[in-house]
Amino acid sequence: MSVPPEPGVLEGLDAWRSLPVDQQPSWPDEGHVGRVRDRLATLPPLVFAGEADELKTRMAAAGRGEAFVLQGGDCAEIFAEATADRIRHKVMTILQMAVVLTYGASLPIIKVGRMAGQYAKPRSSDTETRDGVTLPAFRGDIVNGYEFTPADRTPDPDRLLEAYHTSASTLNLIRAFTTGGFASLLRVHEWNRGFMADNPAYSRYEQVAGEIDRAIRFMIACGADFEELRSVDFYASHEGLLLDYERPLTRIDSRTGRAYDCSAHFLWIGDRTRRLDGAHVDFFSRVQNPIGVKLGPNATGDEALALMDRLNPLGEPGRLTFVTRMGAGKVRDTLPALVEKVTADGRPVTWMCDPMHGNGIVSATGYKTRRFVDVVDEVAGFFEVHRALGTVPGGLHIELTGDDVTEVLGGTGEIDDEGLARRYETRVDPRLNHQQSLELAFQVVELLRRA
Repeated sequence: MSVPPEPGVLEGLDAWRSLPVDQQPSWPDEGHVGRVRDRLATLPPLVFAGEADELKTRMAAAGRGEAFVLQGGDCAEIFAEATADRIRHKVMTILQMAVVLTYGASLPIIKVGRMAGQYAKPRSSDTETRDGVTLPAFRGDIVNGYEFTPADRTPDPDRLLEAYHTSASTLNLIRAFTTGGFASLLRVHEWNRGFMADNPAYSRYEQVAGEIDRAIRFMIACGADFEELRSVDFYASHEGLLLDYERPLTRIDSRTGRAYDCSAHFLWIGDRTRRLDGAHVDFFSRVQNPIGVKLGPNATGDEALALMDRLNPLGEPGRLTFVTRMGAGKVRDTLPALVEKVTADGRPVTWMCDPMHGNGIVSATGYKTRRFVDVVDEVAGFFEVHRALGTVPGGLHIELTGDDVTEVLGGTGEIDDEGLARRYETRVDPRLNHQQSLELAFQVVELLRRA
C-alpha cells in the first residue's frame, strides 16, 4: 500500500517558481514547455528512491573515511554520442580508475557517473555574438543546438523529452554493463581492450590487474565464493540545473510519502546557482536524494553553514556533499578556513574535490584547456589540507572521457599546444582522456595511502 505525500510536500515542490532562478533558458513558447513538462511527469522514473537511499548511506561512509567517491564523466553529454561504444569506454575508464584506487588504497570506491543526464550547462552570458550576429548561448543539448544558426540556437522544449529518452537508454546500457558480467573483477584485463597500449599508465594498470588475478586465483583455491565480484553498483549524477526537467521527474516515494528527484541518484547545485534565496537551493532542499553543492574560491564558511541550514538542517549523514573547486593556486590558502568552519559546526559533510573547473586556461593556439599538472596539484592540495586539519578527503569529481581526445595539456602523452588540435572534441569544457584519467588514479592512490 502506497504512503500518501506528507502534508505540504507537493505545494513545496513548486515554491521555486516564485523565487529568483538563475541559468534557465528563455523558452519561446510557454505553452509548449508546459505540455512537455506534463508529458515528463507521466513517464517512468529514471532511477528509484531506494537506490538514492543506498547511495546516501555510502556517501556517509565516504564522509567518515570508510570509502572514497569517484565521480566522473563528460563535461556536457551529447545526444549523438550516446552510443554503445562511447558509453562502454566511459564506464570502463571509471571501472579501471576504481580498481586502481581500491587495490592501491584498500578502500571501497563508490562509482558515480556524470552520465545519463549531464546535458545542461551554465553559461557566463545569455547570448553569443559572432561577426555582428547575436544568438542565444549554447546551453547544452537539452536546451538548444551547438551550431551557430537561429534555428539551432532557439531553445526547444522537445529537447527535454529527448534528454529523458537518451538518459533512459544510457542507464539501460550502464546497468547491463555493470550487472551482466562485463564489470566482473574476473574480467579485469578486458577493460583495457580497445585503448592505446603504448603508454606507461596502461602497463601499470596491467600490473595491478595481474596482481588482482593472482589474488583471486589464490582465494578460489581456498574455496572463496566470488559471486559478489561479478557486478558493481554504479550511480548516475548530473548538475540539477534545468528545473523544468528536474521538477517533472520528481516523484513521491510510495514507501515514505517523501519526494525524490528521480532523474538521477545524485544531483548537485553549481557554484553559479547556489544563492541561498534562489530557486535551486529551495527546490533541492525538498527532495531526499543525496545532494552536492559546488564551492568556488569565493565561498565563505558562513555561506557553507547557511547552505547546511537549508539543505541538511538536521545533519543527516550522506545527505550533503561539498564539492570544492578552488584552483591549484588557491586551494591550500582558501580551503582550510572553509573546512574548519564547517567541521566546527559538527553536522556531517562529505568533502569532494573538483580539480577541473578552477584551472581553466586558454592555450597559445586559442583552445580552452587545462594543464594536467594543475589538476594533479589541486588534488594534492585538497588532500594536504584535510590531512593537516584531521578531516576526511571523501572523493574526486572529474570531467573525463573514455576516448583518446586531446583536450588537456600534458600527461605522459605529452599533449602540447599544437597537439590539442588532433582530437579536440568537447563542446564546452576540456576533459581528461583515458590515459590521463588512469594516470590521475595512480597519483590519488599515493595521496590516499598518506591520508
